[in-house]
Amino acid sequence: MTQDDSATLDEVLCCCDPPEVLDSAVHRDAAVVAALTGVTARPAAQQPPWPHPFAVDAVEAELAELPGLTTEDEVDDLASAMALVAGGDALVLQGGDCAERFHEAVPDLVRRKVDYLQGLAAMMRAATGLPSVAVGRLAGQYGKPRSSPYEPAPTGGLMAAYCGDAVNAPEPEPVRRVPDPRRLRTAYDRARAVLREVRRASRGKPLVERVHVAHELLLMPYERPLVRAGVRGPFSTSTHFGWIGERTRDLRGAHVALAAAVHNPVGVKIGPTATPDDVVALTLALNPDGVPGKLCLITRYGRADIDRALPEVARAVARRGAPAIWVCDPMHGNGIKVAGVKTRLVEDMLTEVSSFVRVLTELRLRPSGLHLELTPDPVTECVSPQGSEPLFPDYRSACDPRLNPEQSVAVIAHFLDRIC
Repeated sequence: MTQDDSATLDEVLCCCDPPEVLDSAVHRDAAVVAALTGVTARPAAQQPPWPHPFAVDAVEAELAELPGLTTEDEVDDLASAMALVAGGDALVLQGGDCAERFHEAVPDLVRRKVDYLQGLAAMMRAATGLPSVAVGRLAGQYGKPRSSPYEPAPTGGLMAAYCGDAVNAPEPEPVRRVPDPRRLRTAYDRARAVLREVRRASRGKPLVERVHVAHELLLMPYERPLVRAGVRGPFSTSTHFGWIGERTRDLRGAHVALAAAVHNPVGVKIGPTATPDDVVALTLALNPDGVPGKLCLITRYGRADIDRALPEVARAVARRGAPAIWVCDPMHGNGIKVAGVKTRLVEDMLTEVSSFVRVLTELRLRPSGLHLELTPDPVTECVSPQGSEPLFPDYRSACDPRLNPEQSVAVIAHFLDRIC
């Protein structure tokens, strides 16, 4: 980050928070203590190989003493909007960067992302006549699960994989890849700055035209201390909406326990290895009271598996599971490598969207929205099939490939064509 960027961030951090954020004392009542005890007692997958556990504990204790990032009123506003989605009176668009970067937590860049997401939601609203709830991968998407905790270093041997800016740096240098727990505190500060700009952009707008923030509930030393007591019980102040990933959806794991313990709307990614019984059990664990809009099932099968796997899972949930909103992530099951570069074929995503809508419609279930990794920048990270190997002249993502504006519109338009 440049000195000018730091000055801009400091200026943002000095702006006023909502009174309920600044004045809220850290509150650990019996319900929160019980919830966190349950989370801590379970195994947590996909945690970085922190070199000094005592330093992680110190940062977690520090985060526990800070004001919450989000408020219960904001969480409840999103819950009300998601209840409209569950009832068929709105759609949902979840979208944003694969991995947020610390240096992008400045007003101009945040506002571009928020305006872009609002524009895509308006496109959905214009096509269907239904409000579209915009949920950004914003203000906390600083941690990333990885298929392996280590990868080859350029000079030989192994180095830690990049696990998001909350853990280490993306540059392929072993010393910069060492997980640093102080980055968890930086993630808090950057999320706070992003949230301020999101609030500015939503001020005065109707509930269903605001942008809400979301990230994967991944890093336990960050998520645990930001669970606080609310009027309706424990809730996560790290975000408005949190989801559990395909790699962390173990019913007996800490991530499911965390999402079950809070009253935020939550999601869970469902891939081809999830059995119908697995998904039914997840819905009952995460939405035991059957609250409309509480739970999103975010399917990420890939074009090769969705027609085989989704029908049985959807039938089982409809018959034996708790209520859930069905959302399609057509990106994470369609990753490939071309010339050693991670990419995704747009046509594969379109095929998966078509199958998602068709299968659910045939089962008289509602396809309610999309979960996309996208950016307002004209990047060349996702591609279309072509005769020669594609080029990637503008590949900026620190992790997985994102849709550029033209591709984002194409995928959303394809979804809208299928549901209208």
